[in-house]
Amino acid sequence: MISSIISVLCFKGYRKLSNEKKLEWNNRGFSTFHAFIASTASLYLLLLSDLFSEDYYDELIINRTSSLSKTVLGISIGYFLSDLAMILWLYPALGGLEYVLHHGLSMFSIFLALVSGKAQIYILMVLFTEITTPFVNLRWYLDVAGLKSSNIYICNGVALFLGWLVARILLFIYFFVHMAIHFDQVKEIFPLGFYSLLVVPPMLAIMNVFWFWKIAKECMDNDCFDSQISNWAVEWIRLGLH
Repeated sequence: MISSIISVLCFKGYRKLSNEKKLEWNNRGFSTFHAFIASTASLYLLLLSDLFSEDYYDELIINRTSSLSKTVLGISIGYFLSDLAMILWLYPALGGLEYVLHHGLSMFSIFLALVSGKAQIYILMVLFTEITTPFVNLRWYLDVAGLKSSNIYICNGVALFLGWLVARILLFIYFFVHMAIHFDQVKEIFPLGFYSLLVVPPMLAIMNVFWFWKIAKECMDNDCFDSQISNWAVEWIRLGLH
């Protein structure tokens, strides 16, 4: 497996990990790779391309699709399916019921959008939230490597907090506002897709808020922000003295 080969080269302690830890280590490497692909492609399709531009096409936004968007959705279905299989196989070592629910809802929504070609803009918005996954995985890697008290762990915690706030809280608010503004188009989606769009995103949003609360609580317990602000202040003073 590519992840294990890279891990052996980059982390000397990898060989000393238990088989269970190695399996989770490799699994997180796979999820990080998917996160980069999904979030980058989603960002391009949503902001940099003209696919979902309000005035660029005459076609309704909820009907717009492209070869790239279909490819991204297909890759994501494959990832979530394989990751869910791994979670169930080792349950609950890689995640509890909330992960099973998250992956199940994600696959269901992506599948509907891919097969029907409807509402792909909203699926891509949700896929962009995967941009926080590398920070989650790095947090776990650093913990396993015994670097939980290091500055990089603290910096990653701050980045995770801010990234989660933007990508999984504020973005979902924008998601619901966008859907409300374009609700006349949303109503044109076939019944199963329409009701799924009304039910699944709020459920994912609730899970995101719950996880955000846990992230914020850990940051406060570990004084992430105080420690990092202190470090930045010291650096500024040191630079000023020079």
